Amino acid sequence: MLRGRIRSASGARADAAAARGGRAKSSGWRAIVLRLAQRPLPGTGVAGMVGEHGGRGVVMARIRTVGLVVKRDRPRAARLARRMITWLRRRGLRVLLDVEAGLGGAPTRSKDELARECDLVVVLGGDGTLLAIARRAGSRVPILGVHLGELGFLTEVVEREAMPMLGRVIAGHYELDRRMTIAARLERDGRVVQRFRALNDVVITNGARARIVQFSVSVDGLPLTTYRADGIIVATPTGSTAYSLSVGGPIVEPSVQVLLLSPISPHTVSNRPMVLPPRAVVRIVVAAHEQDALLTIDGQEAMPLGGGDAVEVRQGRAPVSLVRSRDHTYYDVLRSKLGWGAR
Repeated sequence: MLRGRIRSASGARADAAAARGGRAKSSGWRAIVLRLAQRPLPGTGVAGMVGEHGGRGVVMARIRTVGLVVKRDRPRAARLARRMITWLRRRGLRVLLDVEAGLGGAPTRSKDELARECDLVVVLGGDGTLLAIARRAGSRVPILGVHLGELGFLTEVVEREAMPMLGRVIAGHYELDRRMTIAARLERDGRVVQRFRALNDVVITNGARARIVQFSVSVDGLPLTTYRADGIIVATPTGSTAYSLSVGGPIVEPSVQVLLLSPISPHTVSNRPMVLPPRAVVRIVVAAHEQDALLTIDGQEAMPLGGGDAVEVRQGRAPVSLVRSRDHTYYDVLRSKLGWGAR
């Protein structure tokens, strides 16, 4: 459960006294609240005030059911999953397994069911494994990502840290990053035929044939330009280190709320990446003569596009809640993944 504000003990006593018809001093309690909002509270997971669409958040719900999403055919992931199942059950917690993991030892559920039934989802794999569950989970369900190789941009916890980190999360000693999402809808012949949610990006590219695709782009109903390019990417700050980065888009710290618009190999060199406000609505219309374009969500879900199809992209209603590792900052991950500072 997300709480919209933090209350101090003195503030609670003042409210109680007021309810009894008495008078209580409340001066100074607002200042206490502001100070508390800047630092974690023991056992609560507090890491600052709750933002509507991103930033750091507050989690108060007790964890009773834990879901495990395990990368298939990875023996290390399977071994760690079995350790976690045993550890969690000894503490009286219910454990559910992703049906695609191919493991026994616990009841299985689809990813959609895990997102509905669990109070915490643990992902054992890489960033791609986490993306698959993140699109389904609302902000209510924290996701703990464990990378079985090097650090990931989303799976910050490495294997040796997994069990201690799980213990801290179950005890309530953790912080969350609330990552902005984007919502997309595909319109065909004037009707909405499908809706999507993405944590990283929405991408339109040429299809099977290696050729330039033409499409027009508007922002908030105002014409921007017509692109002739290999494609275009609409990305979140989280997605700024994914496909968008490879085509020259900027790296955006995840707490900064923006949309990124990055053309892929545009025919005109003046077509450059753009940074848009988070409330912007981006509409991309495939040219009428095009018959071989492709819409991709987070690099995992794909839908063919034809001439006249329109894709509208905007900020998602609910962010994704990722459990933060206290051992690695965002900048640690950047240095590791991008090789900054290496000699």
